[in-house]
Amino acid sequence: MIWAPFKFFSKAAVLLVMASMLNGCSPTGVGATAGIAALEERRVEDVAYDLKLKIKIAKKWLDYDGSLLLDAGIEVYEGRVLLTGNVDTPEIRAAAVRLTWEVRGVKEVINEILVAIESGIMDKARDIWISTQLKTKLTLDKKVYAINYTIKTIARVVYLIGAAQSKEELGRVISHARNINYVRKVINHVRVKGGV
Repeated sequence: MIWAPFKFFSKAAVLLVMASMLNGCSPTGVGATAGIAALEERRVEDVAYDLKLKIKIAKKWLDYDGSLLLDAGIEVYEGRVLLTGNVDTPEIRAAAVRLTWEVRGVKEVINEILVAIESGIMDKARDIWISTQLKTKLTLDKKVYAINYTIKTIARVVYLIGAAQSKEELGRVISHARNINYVRKVINHVRVKGGV
């Protein structure tokens, strides 16, 4: 009986996470997703397709273990899936990758999920602060097309995925990330357009 409220809370939290994914993390939902897609260089159809893949992966994770969505994150860019987070066991990490590959349309899975890294509220707050600082720096840098980048920070490691206009632009992004206090490392999974 003691666990019943916890189970309800877990399911409610997972549903909240799923809802935010479906709604583009904003109160305007699909409209906001379409608006963001219009600003990106990707076609609206491609952004919608990536969102569809993300939702299918999240559904598979939820069916496997609802807590996986609370412990790990999914970012999809051009069919490439970046998995981040901190899970309890190597088996859960392997399951997250396997389930992601089961979704038709996934072109690549980049597994950056950590296993059993101790982190507290201050660590998580610092990770959020780092990501926010980097997003702000990229938005204010007129030589960077910030909307083409997705940023995740886990245990003070910054993970980047997206599409850079050029090697020079990507260099600026990585430099901004490295110059933020507390950043231990920058892991780059950004594709440079045209391979230039």
